Amino acid sequence: MEDVTKLTMDKLVALCKNRGIIFQGSEIYGGMGNTWDYGPVGVEIKNNIKKTWWKRFVQESDNSFGVDAAILMNPRVWDASGHTTSFSDPKMDCRECKTRHRADNLIENYCAHHHIENIIPDKMTNEEMQNFIEKHKIACPVCGKHNFTPIRQFKLMFETRRGVTEDDTDKIYLRPETAQGEFVNFLNVQRSMRAKVPFGIAQIGKAFRNEITPGNFIFRTIEFEQMEHQLFCKECDDDKFYNEYKQKAWDYLVSIGIDADKLRFKDHDKLAHYAKNACDIQFLFPFGFSELNGIHNRTNYDLSRHQEFSGKNMQYLDPVTNEKYIPYVVEYSIGCDRLMLAVLCNAYREEKLDDGETRIVLALSPVLAPYKACVLPLVKKTHAETAHNLQKELSKYFMCDYDESGSIGKRYRREDEIGTPFAITVDDETLNNGTVTIRDRNTMEQITLKIDQVKDYILDKCKY
Repeated sequence: MEDVTKLTMDKLVALCKNRGIIFQGSEIYGGMGNTWDYGPVGVEIKNNIKKTWWKRFVQESDNSFGVDAAILMNPRVWDASGHTTSFSDPKMDCRECKTRHRADNLIENYCAHHHIENIIPDKMTNEEMQNFIEKHKIACPVCGKHNFTPIRQFKLMFETRRGVTEDDTDKIYLRPETAQGEFVNFLNVQRSMRAKVPFGIAQIGKAFRNEITPGNFIFRTIEFEQMEHQLFCKECDDDKFYNEYKQKAWDYLVSIGIDADKLRFKDHDKLAHYAKNACDIQFLFPFGFSELNGIHNRTNYDLSRHQEFSGKNMQYLDPVTNEKYIPYVVEYSIGCDRLMLAVLCNAYREEKLDDGETRIVLALSPVLAPYKACVLPLVKKTHAETAHNLQKELSKYFMCDYDESGSIGKRYRREDEIGTPFAITVDDETLNNGTVTIRDRNTMEQITLKIDQVKDYILDKCKY
């Protein structure tokens, strides 16, 4: 077979909708911008991503602990973190088509298209960005005209209110990141788990940002899930752990099947005022290399700010030296939805077979596959009962699909498109000899196994 893959975002979106992976949010009402719902297949892939991440960064890590912090937090948390005063984007409206765009993105895309180097929007003031856009007559990416409003800073946090009166004292926020939930629980985790520095706190949870997206599917949405790990360490060890977590983040991506040649490190051109070091791991999406996750040396800024704003002592007492200090933090943060997109892009294949037919395959790592196997009765009337019983037994150990509709070839293709690594065919040999045929998704090669060997065979192939 020949790889003839030509992936576009339109192809991926269509596959996701047709095969129950991802749907447009609130679709029967015309949808809601930048929101997406995970279907029966997609939710399994996403859950498997979260399970592998948790296994690698909590279960297999020494001295790392999980939390699940509240989405709604005391508003003072966001005063301490700086979000209430500085968490905004420079945006401008196109007067012609009424679309809204980030000024820095307009400049970045223009420079990339015209091969202009050494222009870093993050280091430009609003006035400098406005002048650059005017000087180069940068056009609206939607309508192609150059007629923008002045740049304005748009707040990225969603506000809501607690109680029945509209008073500023009742204002609360949907959290724009999960990290603060780890920081405010530093003392609780350290005390209750008797944790010694260095130790980590991990969390997987929802966050919300009032983003303007470029329309790249689930790459950037207003509601998303973050997977974050904060490593608390001594100041003198921060560089060591920063480099260690850069490599751990890279190794994790490769371990779940991401091609290493589609990844690259990218140091930040502009550091946040509290950061000592920061870099991204970028993935080669169909629209180019873009951020997949970030690793940051946040120094002791976060715990120091929470000590200042809460009045609580956030110092750690070293039980050996009796030294008191506020730990440094090395943060590893990755968006689950963005990783889901990378996984799908990385796995998508179009293959031309020897008979001239083209098949679509999601060549997912077996550990991420929504169904580890599918049981297929060769003839529904004759083999369905045995096939059903086998599927029920296997479902006790892993997700197992069942399909009896259409020819065996069409059923193979449907399972290929959702990434099922193994198809188990029940036929006359099963009834007579107790054997089944197992087809490998990637190679399409088949082997014969005794029916009581199937469970262990698939579990071994899908372990992580």
